[in-house]
Amino acid sequence: MSLYQNSVLNKYLKGLDTEKVNKVYQKFTEHFHNSTIQENIRNSKEEQYQGEFLIDLFVNVLGYTKNPTPNFNLTTELKNIRGSRKTDGAILSREHAPMANAPLAKVLAVIELKGTNTTDLSRVETQAFGYKNNQPGCNYVITSNFEKLRFYIDNAVEFEEFNLFQLSKERFNILYLCLSAEYLLNDIPKKIKNESLTQEENVTKKLYKDYASFRNEIFDAIQKENPEYDKLTLFKKTQKLLDRFLFIFFAEDRLLLPPNSIRAIINQWTDLKDKYDEYFPLYNRFQKYFGYMNTGHKGQKHDIFAYNGGLFAPDDILDNIKINDDLLYKHTLNLSNYDFESEVSVNILGHIFEHSLNDIDEIQAEIASREHAPLVEIKTSKRKKDGVFYTPKYITKYIVDNTVGKLCEEKKTELDIQEAEYEKERRGRQKATLKKLSQKLEDYRKWLLQITICDPACGSGAFLNQALEFLIAEHQYIDELQAKLFGDAMVLSEVENAILENNLFGVDINEESVEIAKLSLWLRTAQKGRKLTSLNNNIKCGNSLIDDPTVAGDKAFNWQNEFPEVFKEKNKKIYHITTAIHDSRTSARMKKYKVRERRDAGTNPYPNVIYFTPEDDLLITQTIADIVKEDALNLLAYNICADHIHLLIACDIEEIPSIMQKIKAITAKEVNKTREHVPITREHAPLANAPLANAPLENKKRKPLWSQKYSTPKEVTTQEQLDNTLRYIQNNRQKHELPPHSNTLQTIIDSMCVPVDKALEPEYTGGFDVVIGNPPYVGTKQIDEIDRNFYWNRFNDLLFSEMDLYQIFLYKSINEFLISSGKIGFITPNSYFTNVSFKNLRNYLINETSINEIIDFPYRFYPFNDVNTETSIIIITKVINEKNKTILKTVDKSLQLKYKGLLDVFRNQKHSKSI
Repeated sequence: MSLYQNSVLNKYLKGLDTEKVNKVYQKFTEHFHNSTIQENIRNSKEEQYQGEFLIDLFVNVLGYTKNPTPNFNLTTELKNIRGSRKTDGAILSREHAPMANAPLAKVLAVIELKGTNTTDLSRVETQAFGYKNNQPGCNYVITSNFEKLRFYIDNAVEFEEFNLFQLSKERFNILYLCLSAEYLLNDIPKKIKNESLTQEENVTKKLYKDYASFRNEIFDAIQKENPEYDKLTLFKKTQKLLDRFLFIFFAEDRLLLPPNSIRAIINQWTDLKDKYDEYFPLYNRFQKYFGYMNTGHKGQKHDIFAYNGGLFAPDDILDNIKINDDLLYKHTLNLSNYDFESEVSVNILGHIFEHSLNDIDEIQAEIASREHAPLVEIKTSKRKKDGVFYTPKYITKYIVDNTVGKLCEEKKTELDIQEAEYEKERRGRQKATLKKLSQKLEDYRKWLLQITICDPACGSGAFLNQALEFLIAEHQYIDELQAKLFGDAMVLSEVENAILENNLFGVDINEESVEIAKLSLWLRTAQKGRKLTSLNNNIKCGNSLIDDPTVAGDKAFNWQNEFPEVFKEKNKKIYHITTAIHDSRTSARMKKYKVRERRDAGTNPYPNVIYFTPEDDLLITQTIADIVKEDALNLLAYNICADHIHLLIACDIEEIPSIMQKIKAITAKEVNKTREHVPITREHAPLANAPLANAPLENKKRKPLWSQKYSTPKEVTTQEQLDNTLRYIQNNRQKHELPPHSNTLQTIIDSMCVPVDKALEPEYTGGFDVVIGNPPYVGTKQIDEIDRNFYWNRFNDLLFSEMDLYQIFLYKSINEFLISSGKIGFITPNSYFTNVSFKNLRNYLINETSINEIIDFPYRFYPFNDVNTETSIIIITKVINEKNKTILKTVDKSLQLKYKGLLDVFRNQKHSKSI
């Protein structure tokens, strides 16, 4: 999570006074690499060492002057401008060092310290940035637990982290450049950051220009030389070819492949052609190398590992097309001049990919228009037309931290993982205690490896890459605690492939988006000598909202079929269940133990039964009908008969206890509301026309409505048994000589029962633990008519007068994609706050979910380039929980302009309130 662009950083590192820094590093290692001192620091509490830490590092090593020395530029316990809270330390501007009658010093950096029992410094961010936001003009934040130190500029999106106890000379050089008085007091770190941003922007523009030129010229040439293929197919293959080259350029500069591989192939081809008069098409030479990437190759000088992953697998078209030598030579040589290690970061590649997707859609639309409607003018990128925009990192980070991150915090709390327990001296602790603490970490890792995270409109993979980054850091956190527990050196687990295989899922309607999302994940996780993970089962192409092939064609997407490891099909069978009212039946247990004879000291030996009245029948049936609709139960038959009900239901056997518990509880509650002083019948005999006994009125407490147990569910296994059971239930009132139901009640029964075929349609359990993303913003008029009609029919309970795709994504993601305890984080337009068209969505969110947080961006602040849409972030937990408060955070526009990065503003609780 580097702050700087490598080429810019390297330029400044070369300017360091080597002799001076070497001496300072020696002084640093004499203290911070001394094992005895390290042990003493680990055993010290925060307040015991924090003052000495500032002296040991900032004064003795980094060259600051600490208060009360004259002209000091380092102080402790600095009070916020507003409020009484204090930061542990602060670095002050040299020009404004406080003297008598002088103005207050300008705070350049705030320092927040914790003891070594705080392992995860991310937990300190909120507090530290709260102090920063109370110091006008403060650019830097420093947090440390005495062993690790983090350095931030402006916001918490990116930082440099240094392990002081293991800091190499190379990393110390960066620490010195960031934190020494010589550089920080002159604002050099901010200057390097600004230069990095400028350099990244310049490299992005130049690289994309060359990248796009490569794609466009190669595509034009391929069309001419391979007329047997249609243009759209050739364009997609051109894009895949570029993806292959891009991975190779990246891999060779990061030593995953022999360096300068592409250039070596070009040189060999040139020599064969010019010196030995042996000509082979240049593309043939590259094809051979692609084959090595797929299957591996042992050469005389270098070995090529079989990275595979699907990107280099055989492709019938790419394996047989012809490509012009001169063009291939020119463009591969040009792109090979970039340094993909120091010059081209993964972040730059992300922007390249996003720009590419915009161009791809325009080119594809142009191809289609030329073939089918030559006069159509292509003005707008299809991605923009479809409301798809690249999400900035500060937003992806915030959403991931507050969905995946919150789930992780909840799990660590459940497992009682307390960092302080892993910091304690190992000697003298019982083996059982160590084993128990280690087991907690193993349990947490096991849980972490099965959490499922999905972006249903993944684009180039910005959210998935952020989730990947978070999960890798969380595994490193486990590794660190494990090392501390046993006093070992930390060994980082190689979990990247496991995360890709088990944790991350994405869908996008654009095929090229899917391929680029895969490539972006591969580039972040590729390691020398390790196969790429095939992502075909995790990142898929399809229409996330439409599963009907007659509407969406081959893009129709059935989530249950596509992700069977996430959605498990229910083992649905048909069961006949009856439940009777309280005290209306006599069980063998009641007879054996003479339950009635012994109750109330023998004064109440007869059954106490309150038979259903016609009003009860109607109320109970309507209540059950509401439950059937709310929970989408598959009820085939139902009847209510004076003192019992029959249910014929299709479900999984494991669902029956919760279904019956809910039916009994809610119906009892509703019926008891209507009963004040109801006389009790004596004995069970009468069902029809039976006189009521002269029992006392129940004016002290109500009797339970239902018996404690319901009948053992009886499975219906044959058609004959099903027909007999249906007749039995439907005719049960006649059997008990009860009058037919009223038309009103019978209508309710008919409306809540479904045919057998409908009842036995496949259903699924499960879902994703987290859904994150930036869904498309597309209003009614921009949606194709056939899709629009599908949405009106499928989401008729949601939609009202108008629709927007983001609205359907939000609803469907919560209702269908998430498990009951899952969390969702989306950035969307804020039009659903007040627009009447979204009233059903508002009601659903308020009444059916727990809204944890809404962040409303300021008026006329637009996070996305070229998109004038006011947006907001919403974080939701699916299950309704009163403990989940809704926090509305408003981001003041002046603060946004002042701090540039929004993440630190989000953390400013002054701008938050509960609603």
